[in-house]
Amino acid sequence: MQFVIRPADHIGARPDKFFKTTLFRGDALLLGLNCLEPGQTQPPHDHAGQDKFYYVLEGIGRFQVGDAFADAGPGEVVWAPAGVIHGVTNQGDNRLSLLVGIAPAP
Repeated sequence: MQFVIRPADHIGARPDKFFKTTLFRGDALLLGLNCLEPGQTQPPHDHAGQDKFYYVLEGIGRFQVGDAFADAGPGEVVWAPAGVIHGVTNQGDNRLSLLVGIAPAP
Protein backbone atom coordinates (compact mmCIF):
# COMPACT_ATOMS: atom_id res chain seq x y z
CA MET A 1 0.00 0.00 0.00
CA GLN A 2 1.29 3.44 -0.89
CA PHE A 3 1.25 5.89 2.04
CA VAL A 4 2.70 8.96 0.33
CA ILE A 5 1.14 10.49 -2.78
CA ARG A 6 1.72 13.77 -4.60
CA PRO A 7 -1.73 14.93 -5.75
CA ALA A 8 -0.09 16.89 -8.59
CA ASP A 9 1.02 13.56 -10.11
CA HIS A 10 -2.66 12.54 -10.49
CA ILE A 11 -4.11 15.70 -12.07
CA GLY A 12 -6.13 15.01 -15.18
CA ALA A 13 -8.80 16.39 -17.49
CA ARG A 14 -11.85 15.20 -19.37
CA PRO A 15 -13.57 17.20 -22.10
CA ASP A 16 -17.09 15.94 -21.27
CA LYS A 17 -17.16 16.44 -17.47
CA PHE A 18 -14.86 17.13 -14.55
CA PHE A 19 -12.06 14.66 -13.81
CA LYS A 20 -11.90 12.79 -10.53
CA THR A 21 -9.75 10.05 -9.10
CA THR A 22 -9.41 8.33 -5.72
CA LEU A 23 -6.06 8.74 -3.95
CA PHE A 24 -6.80 6.80 -0.75
CA ARG A 25 -9.84 4.89 0.48
CA GLY A 26 -10.50 3.32 3.84
CA ASP A 27 -13.64 2.54 5.80
CA ALA A 28 -13.56 5.91 7.56
CA LEU A 29 -12.29 8.27 4.82
CA LEU A 30 -12.10 8.66 1.05
CA LEU A 31 -9.49 11.11 -0.23
CA GLY A 32 -9.74 12.08 -3.87
CA LEU A 33 -8.73 14.63 -6.44
CA ASN A 34 -11.22 16.58 -8.55
CA CYS A 35 -10.05 18.69 -11.51
CA LEU A 36 -12.36 21.09 -13.29
CA GLU A 37 -11.40 22.83 -16.49
CA PRO A 38 -12.68 26.38 -17.08
CA GLY A 39 -16.47 26.31 -17.27
CA GLN A 40 -16.88 22.82 -15.80
CA THR A 41 -19.19 22.24 -12.84
CA GLN A 42 -19.74 19.64 -10.17
CA PRO A 43 -23.53 19.96 -9.92
CA PRO A 44 -25.09 20.62 -6.51
CA HIS A 45 -25.66 17.38 -4.61
CA ASP A 46 -25.54 16.11 -1.03
CA HIS A 47 -24.21 13.16 0.94
CA ALA A 48 -26.57 11.98 3.65
CA GLY A 49 -24.47 10.88 6.63
CA GLN A 50 -21.14 12.01 5.13
CA ASP A 51 -19.16 15.20 5.72
CA LYS A 52 -17.07 16.52 2.83
CA PHE A 53 -14.25 18.99 2.42
CA TYR A 54 -12.57 20.57 -0.58
CA TYR A 55 -8.97 21.84 -0.26
CA VAL A 56 -8.07 24.07 -3.20
CA LEU A 57 -4.69 23.16 -4.68
CA GLU A 58 -4.82 25.45 -7.73
CA GLY A 59 -7.31 27.75 -9.42
CA ILE A 60 -10.33 29.53 -7.99
CA GLY A 61 -13.72 27.89 -7.57
CA ARG A 62 -17.20 29.25 -6.95
CA PHE A 63 -18.57 26.96 -4.23
CA GLN A 64 -22.14 26.45 -3.10
CA VAL A 65 -22.82 25.09 0.39
CA GLY A 66 -26.52 25.17 1.22
CA ASP A 67 -27.87 28.55 0.10
CA ALA A 68 -24.48 30.27 0.41
CA PHE A 69 -21.97 30.92 -2.40
CA ALA A 70 -18.29 31.84 -2.01
CA ASP A 71 -15.08 31.88 -4.02
CA ALA A 72 -12.09 29.93 -2.69
CA GLY A 73 -8.52 29.70 -3.97
CA PRO A 74 -5.24 27.91 -3.25
CA GLY A 75 -4.72 26.99 0.39
CA GLU A 76 -8.38 27.47 1.34
CA VAL A 77 -10.75 24.78 2.60
CA VAL A 78 -14.50 24.54 1.97
CA TRP A 79 -16.54 22.27 4.25
CA ALA A 80 -19.95 20.77 3.47
CA PRO A 81 -21.65 19.08 6.43
CA ALA A 82 -23.54 15.82 5.93
CA GLY A 83 -26.90 16.30 4.23
CA VAL A 84 -26.17 19.85 2.98
CA ILE A 85 -26.28 20.53 -0.76
CA HIS A 86 -22.91 21.54 -2.20
CA GLY A 87 -21.19 21.93 -5.56
CA VAL A 88 -18.50 23.92 -7.34
CA THR A 89 -17.94 25.68 -10.65
CA ASN A 90 -14.67 26.71 -12.23
CA GLN A 91 -15.45 30.23 -13.45
CA GLY A 92 -11.76 31.05 -13.96
CA ASP A 93 -9.43 30.77 -16.94
CA ASN A 94 -7.22 28.02 -15.43
CA ARG A 95 -7.74 24.49 -14.14
CA LEU A 96 -9.28 24.13 -10.67
CA SER A 97 -7.70 21.24 -8.73
CA LEU A 98 -9.27 20.12 -5.46
CA LEU A 99 -8.22 17.64 -2.81
CA VAL A 100 -11.53 16.16 -1.65
CA GLY A 101 -12.24 14.22 1.53
CA ILE A 102 -15.47 12.38 2.38
CA ALA A 103 -16.05 10.77 5.76
CA PRO A 104 -17.15 8.14 6.31
CA ALA A 105 -16.11 6.80 2.92
CA PRO A 106 -18.92 6.09 0.45
